[in-house]
Amino acid sequence: MSRRTKLSLAAILIVGVAGVVFALSAAKRGGRAVEVRLETVGTRSLVSAVTASGKIEAKTKVDISADITGRITHIAVKEGDIVKKGQFLIQIDPAQYQSVVARTDALVASSQASLLQAKANRDQARRSLDRALELSRSGSSLISKEAVEQSQQAYDVAVANYTSAAAQVEQSKSSLQEAKDNLSKTRLVSPIDGRVVRLSVEQGEVAVPGTFSRETGRLMTIADLSVILAKVQVNETDVVRLGIGDSVATSIDAFPDSTFVGRVTKISNSAKLASGQTTTGSNDRAVDFEVEITLQNPPAEIRPDLSTTARIVTATRKDALSIPIISLTVREHEVLPNELKPGTTATAKDSASARKGREGVFVVNNGIAMFRPVKVGIAGDEYFELLDGLKKGDSIVAGPYQAIRDLKDSTRVRPSQSDKAKSGATKTP
Repeated sequence: MSRRTKLSLAAILIVGVAGVVFALSAAKRGGRAVEVRLETVGTRSLVSAVTASGKIEAKTKVDISADITGRITHIAVKEGDIVKKGQFLIQIDPAQYQSVVARTDALVASSQASLLQAKANRDQARRSLDRALELSRSGSSLISKEAVEQSQQAYDVAVANYTSAAAQVEQSKSSLQEAKDNLSKTRLVSPIDGRVVRLSVEQGEVAVPGTFSRETGRLMTIADLSVILAKVQVNETDVVRLGIGDSVATSIDAFPDSTFVGRVTKISNSAKLASGQTTTGSNDRAVDFEVEITLQNPPAEIRPDLSTTARIVTATRKDALSIPIISLTVREHEVLPNELKPGTTATAKDSASARKGREGVFVVNNGIAMFRPVKVGIAGDEYFELLDGLKKGDSIVAGPYQAIRDLKDSTRVRPSQSDKAKSGATKTP
């Protein structure tokens, strides 16, 4: 085959391939246009927020419990009452503790009498020892060495008895003080100003110390409602966006027509793990962090354990370029020369990133939708902040969701009827 013949066949092949490509492209462009909702890239103010639910609690709350065991003979308050610090709350039967005080008081008196007798014996032994030593030093034969030793031994025993009696007095005094303390614990008073938000016992029941269980020993709960907190559970993916002092709008189910303003005052450093049983029998563990919000001007009728939902503002943008959240999608995208910055070339890293898929939107130009990667910032309720990839005035596909999901490069699109109606209304004088 001659060289000229080879060149002719090559030319025919190139023309044929070009024709097929052109035909396919024309078929794609000339096919039925997909109806979509269009939107123009513009500026708007955005607010990024985290929503979480939880319960209302008082900042200061005290559980009243008994330190001793005894039958409750009188309850001076009822649930909902306002109490002052030091106000009498509950009386536990003091009879057995009064008898212990009387018994130990008598024991103190007896031990003090024994101490006085021991002191007198010690002093007498001291005097006898002094006389024996004086006679011994004078060289008199009136006393023997053995008698001096016996006097010394008698004095040492008397001193030991006195020391023991003194210790017995201190021990009996300590027992008396303990008995008096137990007696004083039969009368419970309020440690703070506040409201009785929970009363767990009735008159006649037996109060027991909550040694092993806080719930078992609790008699009542008093809360200081001057400072109200909303304690909400925030997911681990959102908690890193929060900061102390963030503004919060809180809604309380019991007050459906009101919104209360607050500030984040505490973010826990450890998570609370909540486990849930799935249909397959395995446990999925959701990791939540507790966040405390201090409410400003809470309603007077508020009470602990009310359900609440908090919307915590994490960031704001004023007059920021934005795109609808629904418009953002993910596609494999090849880096084209016109998308590169001047002086750069596509690298293997760019190609690998393209194969994994990139976030972007479909830009519409002359009825043709083309995928374009974008970079977004904070997310508002309906819009993303646009950082890079588009400019103000660009027309993009903003719905419906299924159309965006199925859309491909170079697909013909047309505005939906609602978009046309809006456009016509805008143009009508």
